[in-house]
Amino acid sequence: MSTEFSHQPVMVDEIVELFGTVPPGFVLDATLGGGGHSEALLTRWPHIGILGIDRDSSALAAAQQRLARFGERLKVYHCRFDCLATAMEALSIESLSGALFDLGVSSPQLDRAERGFSYRHDAALDMRMDQDQLWSAKDVVNGYALDRLAEVIAAYGDERYAKRIAKAIVAARPIDSTGELAEVVTAAIPAAARRTGGHPARRTFQAIRIEVNGELEMLPDALAAAIARTEPGGRIAVLSYHSGEDRLVKQAMLSASTGDCPCPPDLPCVCDAVQTVRVVRAPRKPSVGEQQRNRRAASARLRVVERIADTPTRGRR
Repeated sequence: MSTEFSHQPVMVDEIVELFGTVPPGFVLDATLGGGGHSEALLTRWPHIGILGIDRDSSALAAAQQRLARFGERLKVYHCRFDCLATAMEALSIESLSGALFDLGVSSPQLDRAERGFSYRHDAALDMRMDQDQLWSAKDVVNGYALDRLAEVIAAYGDERYAKRIAKAIVAARPIDSTGELAEVVTAAIPAAARRTGGHPARRTFQAIRIEVNGELEMLPDALAAAIARTEPGGRIAVLSYHSGEDRLVKQAMLSASTGDCPCPPDLPCVCDAVQTVRVVRAPRKPSVGEQQRNRRAASARLRVVERIADTPTRGRR
């Protein structure tokens, strides 16, 4: 098996148990990566197959090799997760038994210096999940106006020193490598703040990666499409890793569970809103033990809903 995309899947036992009751059919792994979650699901539950999609062609190749023993129970397609309809049509899959979204960047992408994701390895600025994409971190770092760059760092990195960091980046241009960028960001943050919260450049690198790959822009539509194409009884599980992702996931699931009903909660619904999912459980974080074993799991949050037959909210209050 190729180890190029070998990694430790987050909350794998919880994910596997969640999909035990879904109807027979294909479960979408919307971020296939190294195939760790999919391997566990295929091994445990013979009644499901996996539709695995990923925008990273090297991840797809590694996952196909890793999961080859499952034969026709695995179907893969190279695309972003907001292109679900295209993938299903191309592979003749009419509906889903569930969906799993493991958001963010994978450990192998971070660990391969040449991909330009990591502040710990010096390499050319890149951060593209899809290597065929022309737009890269170099374009964001060296091309964005000061105010726009500060907005990205603040919104996608939850960085309190976003304006200071953006000013430092603009003053240091051109910046060509991850090492240069990490040094500029670190120097822009007050010394006292550098001593807590991990590497000082972590939030800025996260923000630029999200901007380069449009991760949050495509998430609401991708979740809505997965919910719409899942059969009743199927489940949609999402692992998010920072507040921006989790906020969008929460909003999408709330929208589906209420039909966006605007009616006062103490009065009957009169707006013909339609509920399509029910919440399976409250948001959950990995165990302390898993967080200690796998540093990527430390910030993870799992949310899960179950697809139901479309149900008018009228009279349900």
